[in-house]
Amino acid sequence: MSITFEGYPELTREEIDKALTFCKEQILHVLPEFTEKFQQAYSVDNFYPPVENDDWTCGFWTGEIWLAYEYCGDERLKKAGEVQVKSFLNRIDKKIVVDHHDMGFLYSPSCVAAYKLTGNTEGREAALKAADQLVSRYQPVGEFIQAWGPMNAPENYRLIIDCLLNLPLLYWASEETGEQKYRDIAEKHIHTAVANVIREDYSTWHTFFFDPKTGAPDHGATCQGYRDGSAWARGQAWGVYGMALAYKYTGRKEYIELFRRVTEYFLEHLPKDLIPYWDLEFTDGDDQPRDSSSASIAACGMLEMSKYLEPEEARHYQTIASRLMKAVYDNCAVKDMAVSNGLVLHSTYSNHSPYNTCNHYGVDECNIWGDYFYMEALTRMSKDWQLYW
Repeated sequence: MSITFEGYPELTREEIDKALTFCKEQILHVLPEFTEKFQQAYSVDNFYPPVENDDWTCGFWTGEIWLAYEYCGDERLKKAGEVQVKSFLNRIDKKIVVDHHDMGFLYSPSCVAAYKLTGNTEGREAALKAADQLVSRYQPVGEFIQAWGPMNAPENYRLIIDCLLNLPLLYWASEETGEQKYRDIAEKHIHTAVANVIREDYSTWHTFFFDPKTGAPDHGATCQGYRDGSAWARGQAWGVYGMALAYKYTGRKEYIELFRRVTEYFLEHLPKDLIPYWDLEFTDGDDQPRDSSSASIAACGMLEMSKYLEPEEARHYQTIASRLMKAVYDNCAVKDMAVSNGLVLHSTYSNHSPYNTCNHYGVDECNIWGDYFYMEALTRMSKDWQLYW
């Protein structure tokens, strides 16, 4: 608990309400364009173009709709959410770009949320089918869920840290159906991931490869960080939130200490204004883009973990999360609809470097998960939120 950012301001109750009100108004404003269509993963010149429901990110837009509905109860939001749930049911029924591990990102904030909030049975059906799709990617040799690519391709025999956020879909499916298989696979994946993606200094690998014949750990690498040995900011943030969820669902005490360490590494590598650079290798004075989405993701993880800690430590993480979100609100939040049709500026989706294989897009733009987790963090700070994950 050494890092506190003492002296930094926290987000006030008035600012939380003001921010959530703007989010709700912005979502209602763009709803005519983004009900039958979805927002692209990243904005172009700060404006999202409309796309079909065929990317791994589409669930975040629907999640924003449900968070806005929770906030204000406007029936227009509920109706739009229901339209999108039908789209997700159609997507899983027709297997439209679902041959990857991101079923949780797609179906938890969209369809599980719809079912939890409104009892939407199509949402339940779609999410259970998505859980079945996710377990179909389980590799018993190595005990992990393969991230992407053909299941028989040795070069794709790997997991990525992001998948920790896909696993709550399996826990929900197990609770909903009474079938243990979903939970068992989730637990095995968590154990394998945690044992391999967290380095000795508590930075994290983006991706980790295994021997397809023996399942033995092979090597770590990055696809989206600056270089293999660096700490990709969003990956470290997935680790913060992922460890909180791992503890929530498993109750393993050792995950609390791992949460503390992974979080400490993230916080130690923030610049003075608390908005992470896209890779934690960079800091003040570096001419590199930021990734505001990482701050919101990490804040959500700290707010979740605070539920399970003693009061003093819980308050410590709640305070840091509030200071992070104050920095995002002050420096990155959209406050004028003429500037953007999104919610949060200065995110980075994928930034090419001499040492990675990234495509270069969505750099210093809004991105859809950055908007979603910004809203989730604000919602968590405004009430005792019942999470979609």
